[in-house]
Amino acid sequence: MIMKSLHKDEDIESLDHRSSRSICDAVGERLQQILGPDSGMSSHLQHLVDELRRRDETGGLKSNWHDKR
Repeated sequence: MIMKSLHKDEDIESLDHRSSRSICDAVGERLQQILGPDSGMSSHLQHLVDELRRRDETGGLKSNWHDKR
């Protein structure tokens, strides 16, 4: 479902959470298929991916991302 922006002067449409999540999941699955388990990520990128996975499993990005850097 697409919802209109709350801003009066903007004609921007945004996706609702359910649609956005579905798109993100589909893109993530496709990237996993393309990249495979050994994509040769740098250690820093692997750390960030692991952190995102951990946060996703524990309820999202509730803590401040910038505090971890």
